[in-house]
Amino acid sequence: MKKQKNELLEFLGGLAMLAVGLFWFSTSVTVSNGFFTYGLRIGSASIPSGLVIVPFIIAVILVFIRPESFGRKIFLGLSVLLIIAAVIASTRLYLSTMTLFEWAGILILIFGGLALVCKVLFKPTKKDSE
Repeated sequence: MKKQKNELLEFLGGLAMLAVGLFWFSTSVTVSNGFFTYGLRIGSASIPSGLVIVPFIIAVILVFIRPESFGRKIFLGLSVLLIIAAVIASTRLYLSTMTLFEWAGILILIFGGLALVCKVLFKPTKKDSE
């Protein structure tokens, strides 16, 4: 006789494993940002962070001069995206020193939990297998 599995418990267990693993991983990572020291690097060209803000200032001035212009609003949106990209590009993530046992525990929790969640979510139904 085949044992019936409780898919809800399997899903919640996998979700709990995934949450604990991601929490443990996030407490092991140090994040630093050097936006005003690094700037934005595009290929081999480096744009200082102060110059990234110049298109935004120009766009704000142009929008105040003629607010009904759609092209100027697009320019303003692109300049905001450029600033966000520069901040993200200058963010550095450092993994703190840990033992192999801790690292294996993090990986097992994250990927084991993800596998359990995906197993329940993507399980073929009887209709699909026919």
